[in-house]
Amino acid sequence: MNIFYNQNGVGDVLLVQLTTERPEDRVIESKKDITLIKDAATDKVVAFNVFRASNYVKPDNDGQIETTEEIVGQLQEALKANGVEFELDVDFSPKFVVGHVVAKEKHPNADKLSVCKVDVGNETLQIVCGAPNVEEGQKVVVAKVGAVMPSGMAIRDAELRGIASSGMICSAKELGIPDAPAEKGIMVLAEDATPGEPFIA
Repeated sequence: MNIFYNQNGVGDVLLVQLTTERPEDRVIESKKDITLIKDAATDKVVAFNVFRASNYVKPDNDGQIETTEEIVGQLQEALKANGVEFELDVDFSPKFVVGHVVAKEKHPNADKLSVCKVDVGNETLQIVCGAPNVEEGQKVVVAKVGAVMPSGMAIRDAELRGIASSGMICSAKELGIPDAPAEKGIMVLAEDATPGEPFIA
């Protein structure tokens, strides 16, 4: 789940994204202050908007709102108050974590891409990476599927030049870290960093 609020740009509306998937056809259903966005093919709710949001939730800033149990509880109450029968099922696990590059191979269809196996604690992800400095054995920052980068880009399962990729190995610039190096390349962490631990810039 990703939650966004921009009172200056959009008004008192909370935008709630439940999945990073983009359905080809969508169905819009409105009930009082709630507008549901559904995948027309599956009837699955992929997002919803909460109008007059400050009546239900207390956003403390514009931009992306941290997904906490308190916020999710307030959203569930907002749905209920507007007669919407929909249970929120939320993954609270961190989306930016320490990863350990356990293997790196050259991409078979692209000279400047590498196919990496990255241990993120509870699983090993295959991530296609274009950074020139990525190497086996490094500890790195991984944006998992569902993460939203400071630029606003949502991380999705993808296929790059025919190879599946789940997540992104990040540079300091992509993470919005002040005084990030100008040269291209991923951010390499200390060797004692623990795979799966949340990364906090």
